[in-house]
Amino acid sequence: MKKKIIICISLLILLITYLYLGNKFHIYLDCPIKKTIGLYCPGCGITRMLLSILQLDFYQAFRYNPLLFICLPFFIFFLIEGIISKKEPLYNKIPTKIWVMIIAILIIYGILRNIPFFDFLAPTLIK
Repeated sequence: MKKKIIICISLLILLITYLYLGNKFHIYLDCPIKKTIGLYCPGCGITRMLLSILQLDFYQAFRYNPLLFICLPFFIFFLIEGIISKKEPLYNKIPTKIWVMIIAILIIYGILRNIPFFDFLAPTLIK
């Protein structure tokens, strides 16, 4: 358990360092899907979303990636539960049907956010 906590804290420190240095020097990595084919993937806007969360601007974070913003508390719950659980982590007990449904939702979300009628799902700067 101690090893899991050290790994998670190290990853968190790396993430915050990346976000801080990227914000300071404007050196973020571009989304390879957006860069090569010009379409938004389901993860487009996640870096800006995390930056907005760190600045406590939750509405702007939601506008960058609504689906992942809504799912973030669940990801955090599963991560913490996986760290503190002495038994098999909860995410290992999720049935295959649920994983297939999650993947289908991500694919549908990725398609919808590239259709002009659903442009409100694309990463949007609100200021």
